Amino acid sequence: MEATAKKIGEVIEATTTDFLAESYELHGAPPLGALLRAGDGATDIYAVACHTRTGSIDPGRRPIARGRDDEDEEEIYRRHPELPQLLRTEFRALVVGFREAGATRYYLPPRPPRLHGFVYECSADEVVAFTARLDFLPTLIKAVPPAPADELAAAFLRLAGSVRGADAHVFLVAAGKELARALGNDPQRLGAVLLRLHG
Repeated sequence: MEATAKKIGEVIEATTTDFLAESYELHGAPPLGALLRAGDGATDIYAVACHTRTGSIDPGRRPIARGRDDEDEEEIYRRHPELPQLLRTEFRALVVGFREAGATRYYLPPRPPRLHGFVYECSADEVVAFTARLDFLPTLIKAVPPAPADELAAAFLRLAGSVRGADAHVFLVAAGKELARALGNDPQRLGAVLLRLHG
C-alpha cells in the first residue's frame, strides 16, 4: 500500500449507510475490504469496499464477447479503443465511521458524502490509525447484501493486519477475541470468519 492516500473514484450515489462510486479507471476498483475515505465537505467519512461491478454505461446494452481470435485480452482493447468510454467500473462501500474535529468516531456520520466527492483508498498509516480500536467490527458483521458480511469482515481485518508488518499477529489475535465476543452465540459463523482471517 502506498504511503499516501490514492484518489480512485468519485461518489455517484450516497446514503447515510453506504455510497456508490465510479472508478476513474476501468477495472480500477479497490479490493474487497479496502478502507476508503470520502467527505461531506467538513467531515472525513470512512467506509469499507464491499461490492464491485463492471459493465456497460448504458444499462440497456450488455457488453458482447469480442476476443475469439485474439491471443490476449489486451488485444481486444487495442482493436476497440472505444471500449473504455462504453464501460465503467463502480464500487460500493459500507460506512464504518468518520473523523471530525480530530477525533475518529465509529458510528454513522451526520451526513452522507457529497455527490461528486472524491474517494481515496486510505494509506497504510490511515488504516493503522482507524483500526487502533476495533469498534467498527459490529458494523461489518451486521452488513447486509450486497456486502457479504463474513467475507467483508475477514477481508478488512486481513488488510488491516497486513499493513502492520511484525505486529499483524497481535492485531489479528485481538480482532479474533473481539469477534468471539460479538459472535459467541453463533460458533459456526465465528469459526468460518476466523478461518478466513488467515487467507
